[in-house]
Amino acid sequence: MTTLHPHTGTAAAGADLHNTPARVAPAVTDRAYLASLKGVTAAYVITAFVALLIGVLIGPLQALNYAGINVYDNQLLRLLVKSYYQGLTLHGVLNALVFTQFFISGWMLYLPVRDLGMRINTKFAWGTYIVMTLGLVLTAAALLLNDATVLYTLYPPMMGTPLFYIGASIFVAASWGVLAQVVYTWLQWKRQNPGRVTPLVAHMSVATWLMWFIASLGLVAEALLFLVPWSVQTWLQTRAGGPVTATIDPLIARTLFWWTGHAIVYFWLLPAYIAWYAFLPRHAGGRLASEPLTRLAFVLFLLNGVGVGLHHQFANPNIDNTWKIIHMFLTFLVAIPSLLTAFSVAAALEDAARARGGGGVVGWIRRLPWENPVFVGITLSMISFIPGGAGGIVNASQAFAPVVHNTAWIPGHFHITVGTATTMTFMAVSFWLIPHLLGKPLPSPRLARWSQWVWFWGMILFAVGMHWQGLMGVPRRAQVSAVSQPEVYEAMNVAVPRLLTGISGVLLLIGGLMFFYVFFKMVFSKSVQDGENVPIPYSPAISGAGEDLASASPLVRLTEPLLALGVLGLIIVLLVYLPVLLPMITNMQGAPGWQLWRN
Repeated sequence: MTTLHPHTGTAAAGADLHNTPARVAPAVTDRAYLASLKGVTAAYVITAFVALLIGVLIGPLQALNYAGINVYDNQLLRLLVKSYYQGLTLHGVLNALVFTQFFISGWMLYLPVRDLGMRINTKFAWGTYIVMTLGLVLTAAALLLNDATVLYTLYPPMMGTPLFYIGASIFVAASWGVLAQVVYTWLQWKRQNPGRVTPLVAHMSVATWLMWFIASLGLVAEALLFLVPWSVQTWLQTRAGGPVTATIDPLIARTLFWWTGHAIVYFWLLPAYIAWYAFLPRHAGGRLASEPLTRLAFVLFLLNGVGVGLHHQFANPNIDNTWKIIHMFLTFLVAIPSLLTAFSVAAALEDAARARGGGGVVGWIRRLPWENPVFVGITLSMISFIPGGAGGIVNASQAFAPVVHNTAWIPGHFHITVGTATTMTFMAVSFWLIPHLLGKPLPSPRLARWSQWVWFWGMILFAVGMHWQGLMGVPRRAQVSAVSQPEVYEAMNVAVPRLLTGISGVLLLIGGLMFFYVFFKMVFSKSVQDGENVPIPYSPAISGAGEDLASASPLVRLTEPLLALGVLGLIIVLLVYLPVLLPMITNMQGAPGWQLWRN
């Protein structure tokens, strides 16, 4: 029988699962260094959840809007949030951008460093955290002052103040600092360990950071070449009292945004995949199915996760339809690593359940550790991702996209991908990561577990309600609860999905508050043990990658040179984007900035 940790329900370090030894993180003897590394990781994670808390508190307002209930006219609320659109911008930016980037920067700094057993400069790590926080403060100030109500997509000619774009640029640049530190550390390890196979967690982390580097180039180019100069010039001309001549090409900006804007979804998902592949089997008491297959899935995302953004621009003119079809096809190919993941994780869970005595075609599911909040959170996030991934195929299809594009379907889809697969996984990970980092036990495993169930059903109801409304033609990013002709909305026969959406908002608020009660009670409790007593829950593998590259399988050798594969991924992206962008650049169409929310 597997020995379970009393606080997190994970198997103890080095436990013998199916007679297969699990990996143990290399020991760190310098306690001061380890405390600093864990401290900066905890700072990233806690900041992430503070951002999520604020975003979650705004979330029910959006759900009530799609239930036909307008709460934005409340005078007390107006002291904080001036409009539905400001609330939507805050909700989207804090939850989708700030929460994810802070958590990932801590998660994927700590994991590869511990996996490789390397020492990093923790002063540099703290420096990137401070820079990222500075970017967040500048961006948040513009949002809270209602100076940048430009929604999540930042579409020009909607224009925020320079403070917003400069803050967002600093925010993204800080992630490059983390990226550089992780890749440099991995290269140092490669030099010190020639001929060795990169450990799996480090491999997945480096592949994800390289994918993010390629993906973020679009947003960096949009910000530095267009948004910042345009907003600064407009601000200066406005201050001078003269005519405002600064313009921007909306189509170029939108294309550069979606270079990053779709691939960023994989930057959110792949860190969750690390938990699914490397740690979930251990939480379940089982084994990872195949390390080589796992490495292949991440390399496929590195090669093909970025050049897919044009499927968000099917309706945009002046883009050759051939390239839209190519991007659509490349998007469909992303289903391959996703299906590899579904197969591998399902196999790992079945392996665990049958080791516990489970049987039958589906009867083994009952023998999984449903009492473990880490397992419950991650597993429910994966279940919700099944319809989320299927909906992504619909969104990417040039035949179906016009039916659902810019309808309530899209936020419904978004919430069962990022709102569950990513967010729930990060929530569940925190149940063992905070005890590991700070030596503080999970205070109430039962409440932690129930928070995940309530959040899961809230998201499912929200997804059903919003997908349903989208199919009926209800637009997204619209204050439908305050339309001037409500009879039009009433005639859509959306009473049932509106009700479901409203209930979902209440459930998500309850589930969120349950989670944050557990999380912050844990964070603010006293440290009672050495965090190393809560081990990183590595899973043993049925099919390992081995340690010696010369004797490794061809698939392991093929997926080892991540830098070369990253260069190949960049070349693919340039091949599918430059023919689209160059004609736009040679025929730019400028438009002045608008701030419609002030009218």
